[in-house]
Amino acid sequence: MLELREILAAVDEWYPPELAESWDAPGLTCGDRAEPVDAVLLAVDAVPATVAQAIDGGAQLLLTHHPLLLRGVHGVPAEHPKGALVHRMIRAGVAHYAAHTNADAARPGVADALADRLGLTGTRPLEPLPAEPLDKLVTFVPVADADRLLDALAAAGAGAIGDYDRCAWTTEGIGTFRPGTGAHPAIGRPGEIARVPETRLEIVLPRCRRDAVVAALRAAHPYEEVAFDVFEHAALPSERGAGRIGELGSALTLRQFTALAAAALPATSWGVRAAGDPDRPVRVVAVCGGAGGSLTDAARQAGADAYLTADLRHHPALEAVTERGPRAMALVDAAHWATEAPWLDVAARRLRDRFGAALRVEVSAHVTDPWSLHVPSTVPSAASPAVSAS
Repeated sequence: MLELREILAAVDEWYPPELAESWDAPGLTCGDRAEPVDAVLLAVDAVPATVAQAIDGGAQLLLTHHPLLLRGVHGVPAEHPKGALVHRMIRAGVAHYAAHTNADAARPGVADALADRLGLTGTRPLEPLPAEPLDKLVTFVPVADADRLLDALAAAGAGAIGDYDRCAWTTEGIGTFRPGTGAHPAIGRPGEIARVPETRLEIVLPRCRRDAVVAALRAAHPYEEVAFDVFEHAALPSERGAGRIGELGSALTLRQFTALAAAALPATSWGVRAAGDPDRPVRVVAVCGGAGGSLTDAARQAGADAYLTADLRHHPALEAVTERGPRAMALVDAAHWATEAPWLDVAARRLRDRFGAALRVEVSAHVTDPWSLHVPSTVPSAASPAVSAS
């Protein structure tokens, strides 16, 4: 049987905790990493209904998007609603783990699942995170020792590019040096000029592995004194980050796109509503799962015709739809839960692919959106900047 630590290692691989915002609290709420797990339940929220489903269904892990204890606490007494859930899970042997803003920023992550559900293609982050800082190491080694040195550098963490490892550039030339009287050269003699056929070896490495790679270089190189350079690469954007922007297969009106979103996303009482001219064309669409109001300007600057997210506030929305000219952009406001729920199916599929029959994976059908009733008011006029499609 699998141990909890094995499943959480996979989750952290896909949704690295270091991608989480500083205010966030992803990770393990309760549970023993050494305990056996053969079933996991996925949900957006840990609430009484999903905790009960995990317990009744025999799951030993409840994996959610939202943390249970997002804000700092000094205790989890059983008389507190969230404390009661913690106690209930511990008594039943159910661990709770959350992947929150780290799953938002990951690629693929929450925003990718939302973009895919809407049929967007060619997606990229709205606010890309910088790529992992890289160095390039350049060194010179006798030709006969080049492969051995390259193996040592690769073992220390250098030379990995995407799905490829031991990547390097080599060229040959003549190295020259004169050992001093106190030297103990591997080639040549003190006081005499030596000319040696050498390989120039260039290799990239994560900056966090610099010390380990340089130590491996010194240990594996045959020379008493090793000549090398370390260059820091310029910072570049990555495929990770907040939100996504992409294109629909063909242009729709805002009214049609809002209807498409309402049909594509899980049903809620909140539904989907839009702000903007119902007949304006929409082709380029930005999305963000959850409360993405802070990315409205980023979506506009990226050239989005419409931006779909949740929890939009009145004044920013009003300002957004009263813009004219090239800055004009429609807003589409869906239920918070509905914009994040598509990620559950993706995460479940990854767990099934990784662990196969050793892990039973279920996605909760409980709608944990808190809004339970929606009564539409009278239909707004065509001149109104807002249109409801819920």
